[in-house]
Amino acid sequence: MIYHGWTGRADPGVMSEETTEISERAQLMLRALIDRYVVDGQPVGSRTLAREAGLELSPATIRNVMSDLDELGFVSSPHTSAGRVPTVQGYRFFVDTLLSVEPLENAAIEQIRTQLQSEQSPKDLVETASGMLSGITQLAGIVTLPKHEHALFKRVEFLPLAENRVLAILVTGNDEVQNRILNTERPISAAMLQQSSNYLNELFGGKDLDAVRATLLREMQQTRSDMNEMMMTAMRMADQVLEKNADEDFVMAGQTNLMEFHELCDLDKLRKLFEAFSEKQDMLHLLDQCVHGEGIQIFIGEESGYRMLDECSMVTAPYSVDGQVLGVLGVIGPTRMAYERVIPIVDVTARLLGAALNTRE
Repeated sequence: MIYHGWTGRADPGVMSEETTEISERAQLMLRALIDRYVVDGQPVGSRTLAREAGLELSPATIRNVMSDLDELGFVSSPHTSAGRVPTVQGYRFFVDTLLSVEPLENAAIEQIRTQLQSEQSPKDLVETASGMLSGITQLAGIVTLPKHEHALFKRVEFLPLAENRVLAILVTGNDEVQNRILNTERPISAAMLQQSSNYLNELFGGKDLDAVRATLLREMQQTRSDMNEMMMTAMRMADQVLEKNADEDFVMAGQTNLMEFHELCDLDKLRKLFEAFSEKQDMLHLLDQCVHGEGIQIFIGEESGYRMLDECSMVTAPYSVDGQVLGVLGVIGPTRMAYERVIPIVDVTARLLGAALNTRE
């Protein structure tokens, strides 16, 4: 489901045909059940439900309403007890139809704005945003690093360090500086490092980084008889400098917050979830889908298409500079997260992260 902004309900035009079949009383009961279940994660009984909904109904009437919701697949009974819990379909109907999202208070917006200082580097801003999302929601925060469509190789410098180590300083077209320590097979003289820098800067200066990576990959896979020692050294070091690190794809914070929810604290579930966070490929694929979406997007349970997230929901929003989407950020938590609270936090953080990056540009 995609939200355009965060001041109200979703567009009624996207509701399923089942929407018109649910009575107002059933909707009130479903909302009360979800509101209660979000608080403690325990199955909700009929008496509690009637009290939470503020309805004076007979036990028989409540049973009939719950039976209707059960038939629609919106609630289920986890065991033989009388209590019920919402299903993924129930949450989806709730989010699409019943949820009212209020804007964040100005004080909360200013708190986020203050922490996202434009003086920080893009990576520092992303790390700040991820930690802030986690800290405010007490869930896991995730932010992809900004991807500029035409990031350019400006220059690289190599400085000798102790033993077989070299400090590489890469400057890209937007004057972003990246430092990396390289390990070499043998010591390399300062003169050779200078020659290597000059060679690479002349060869690749002003070219697209992805094109430079592709050229390096091609050159490294071939044995070049026309390359001297300096050229080969330069190519090997450039390959290390430009190697894409998994940590450069997205930053995540607060994964351990998920251990506080009993439905996620099963050791096997946690292991698979944390493995997915570490391996990153499935997460990146899902986040890439969000980059191409518009506004707030919400994946509930198995809607993500990844089994390890079956017990989780993810609320995301793209962030952009000058109309160009650079990345996506969001929050991962249990399906019983407080959506009405999380949605505006994600939305505002995305807008303010884009603004901070834009100011820096």
